[in-house]
Amino acid sequence: MDTLSPNIFVKDINKTIDFYRQLGFELITTVPDKGDYVWAMMTCGKVTFMFQTFDSLADTLPAISRQDGGSLLFYIGLKNIRTFFDSIKDKVTVVKGLEKAFYGATEFSITDNNGYVLTFAEDE
Repeated sequence: MDTLSPNIFVKDINKTIDFYRQLGFELITTVPDKGDYVWAMMTCGKVTFMFQTFDSLADTLPAISRQDGGSLLFYIGLKNIRTFFDSIKDKVTVVKGLEKAFYGATEFSITDNNGYVLTFAEDE
């Protein structure tokens, strides 16, 4: 295996794109190319997320929950965590501030605009 690119289902893809741009993500491609998007891919460094609207699922894949958030956490490694934290802390909902975890990483957690938890970590 070479990569993992989660496809995250959201209600408002444009608000999601705006949120992830605040974190430094770049919009790579969308479907359709213009207009009302139903799918988008964004990257920041080696991290890639795909976002898709719940509406675009219609009746396919009934096993996918049609609710915001989920029982998972996205764990994202990065460098210069303290600088990154300072640059976004007033723009997002911080659910756990900077702290040293028992396994040595410095971490903090936020929720995105869809209720998903993102934990950022650095081995300082």
